[in-house]
Amino acid sequence: MRVWLSQVPASAEWGPRALLSHDTEGMHVHLGSRPLSAIQRAARRLYSQGLRRVQLAGEWSLDQQWAFALGWMSSREPGELHWAGEDPALRARLQARLLCARWIREQTNASPEQLSPVALAVEAASFLTGIAPDQVSHRILKGEALLQAGWVGIHAVGRGSSREPALLELDVNPTGDPRAPVAACLVGKGITFDSGGYSLKASEGMLHMKGDMGGAALVTGALGLAMMNGLQRRVRLLLCCAENLVSGQAYKLGDILTYKNGVTVEIVNTDAEGRLVLADGLLAARETGAGLIIDAATLTGAAVTAVGQEYNALFALDKPLAARALAIAESVHEPLWPLPLEPWHRDQCPSAYADTANSRAVKGGGPGGASNAAGFLSRFAPEQGRGWLHFDLAASYRNQADADWAAGGTGLGMLTLAGLLEQLD
Repeated sequence: MRVWLSQVPASAEWGPRALLSHDTEGMHVHLGSRPLSAIQRAARRLYSQGLRRVQLAGEWSLDQQWAFALGWMSSREPGELHWAGEDPALRARLQARLLCARWIREQTNASPEQLSPVALAVEAASFLTGIAPDQVSHRILKGEALLQAGWVGIHAVGRGSSREPALLELDVNPTGDPRAPVAACLVGKGITFDSGGYSLKASEGMLHMKGDMGGAALVTGALGLAMMNGLQRRVRLLLCCAENLVSGQAYKLGDILTYKNGVTVEIVNTDAEGRLVLADGLLAARETGAGLIIDAATLTGAAVTAVGQEYNALFALDKPLAARALAIAESVHEPLWPLPLEPWHRDQCPSAYADTANSRAVKGGGPGGASNAAGFLSRFAPEQGRGWLHFDLAASYRNQADADWAAGGTGLGMLTLAGLLEQLD
């Protein structure tokens, strides 16, 4: 089916506000005041009506074609999408985006049984190695090796499962110089299933927790896209992977963890596990000396409450860096919104027994829960938060299909993170 863009309203027979119409040439998408939104919604509607082979016809920009691709993505059959125009460079850019976004979605939508913590680490390493075999090296620490290396958060969260927790340490070095400085480090939350641990979730809250590794998938896909777009600087990737389950070996409320930087953390909610694994990842990122450290995680329900599922939330103590991220997000049409983070937020989860608790012992972490979680992470980020960005991924997963998205992972944020890497000094 050929699909065209139209700047004029549909004819009367289709209705004055019709999004789509049909004639002998194919389908026509009628653009209104929000053209990219109209294109994505039209693509979703066409896919939902059973079309599986589409040719974009006529004049389409990169942004317009990508909006169509976002709506065309599916939780099951990928469909067959042919780009408009003859420009090979434009087609290559779109195809790179599609490859990386589909990888993100496939990992995010995989069942918990399919994707264990070690399997996620292996899949990510395999994906990036396949893009540039001569630039990528990695190692995977798992099980007791994590504890021996001092990564107490990943080990504690994952020890309740029979499937070992893991930390992927991956190095992308396009310079060929083993002494080249690390310009950026990406840290991803890779909780492949989250039962909540002893702070057990209800069934309706647990059902979609296969998507709790969306941060790990996103940073991997974004790095892959930057590599395909010609990344020239050295970048490290750290994926903090675990299953948060209940067993006789699981970590408990009241436990105290001592991190490598000496910070002690009392566990007051085992369902606030993402920040515990990210703390290890941020400490490992600091060890690289990277000037830019980005973490991404499906961290808090409070962020979803604040910005809905249309936006990702951004936290930063480094305000100029936050402004740069927001500008990139706007340029690639990915909704991103800043939420408050100040130095005093690190003290919003007090403990009588440790330097801090991992949350507040009230439902949802209490008022300002997303900012308090970011404040917790700031204890492990670089001093004064210089060069650090925290993305709370409220928009990375849809529990069910709607007019714009298929059910499951969205990949929103991939272009923003890739853009930050591509603008490295």
